[in-house]
Amino acid sequence: MDRWAADFLSDLAAVRVASDHTVRNYRQALEEFIRWHREQAAGAEPAWDRLGREDFRRYLRWLGRQGLGRASVRLRLSALRTFYRHLVRRKVVSGQPVRGLRVPKEQRRLPRFLTVPDMERLLAAPLEEWRRCRESATDGRGPDPAGWLRDAAVLELIYSAGLRVSEVCSLRIDQIDPASRTLRVVGKGRKERVVPFGRPAWEALETYWRAARPHRVPTEPVFLGPSQGPLKPSQVQGRLKRYLAIAGLDPALSPHKLRHSFATHLLEDGADLRSVQELLGHKNLQTTEVYTHVTIERLKAVYAASHPRA
Repeated sequence: MDRWAADFLSDLAAVRVASDHTVRNYRQALEEFIRWHREQAAGAEPAWDRLGREDFRRYLRWLGRQGLGRASVRLRLSALRTFYRHLVRRKVVSGQPVRGLRVPKEQRRLPRFLTVPDMERLLAAPLEEWRRCRESATDGRGPDPAGWLRDAAVLELIYSAGLRVSEVCSLRIDQIDPASRTLRVVGKGRKERVVPFGRPAWEALETYWRAARPHRVPTEPVFLGPSQGPLKPSQVQGRLKRYLAIAGLDPALSPHKLRHSFATHLLEDGADLRSVQELLGHKNLQTTEVYTHVTIERLKAVYAASHPRA
């Protein structure tokens, strides 16, 4: 890694408190650009103060030939722009050759979500699978239910509070207030928000703790993985695939679709957009507005199917 790129990533994590996800994406983007430059310049490292706009135009054309989506190209340019702002602050360069480059417009896609009946089938799937395993057990007792109880509580909490999978995995016990049934969530950019969660989620959480973790420390993660360390997002994704299949749903759906479902169901039942923005922890209202398009599209489909003169 180039020393200025390494300095930037260190500053991004420690001073600008970017999320681990952002740091990882920006690292990959800079590593990719450095590799591209080496191939173009017979192995030479990029001299950031001598690169011009035409160099980055050539890089953009190269990205276009890789078949990347628009969002992927925009992410790479965002990383380079932020990096150059860092170089300007460090007085390594005097200008930003990346500024003003034309980038492909972001494609606006409507988020996928589960209907309320689909969601209910999914939330019931972990305990359904455990009961089937218990009934088919030859020892008369069946397997330890702890893993299934944990998974049921994870799904309930993601949907009940609209959490990102990274947020539910990093959640600590002392961030839960049982009296008010609220969570103190640390989201993107280390931004904190307080969100309520429902009684079914709390009951699922209590059941998991009673069965698997009767002696808990407040600073421990709410959910533990198989190795007794914090549950990882990849482990949530893997378990979710199984439960989606059990519920007769698309196994390719990600945990983030539960968050989409949370927002869509709130808006469909009359919640105002500002409140949903606060619950989701979105910085900009425009990010939340995409869910209004989902509800409008659904209303139009209901109208077309039901009205005699649609």
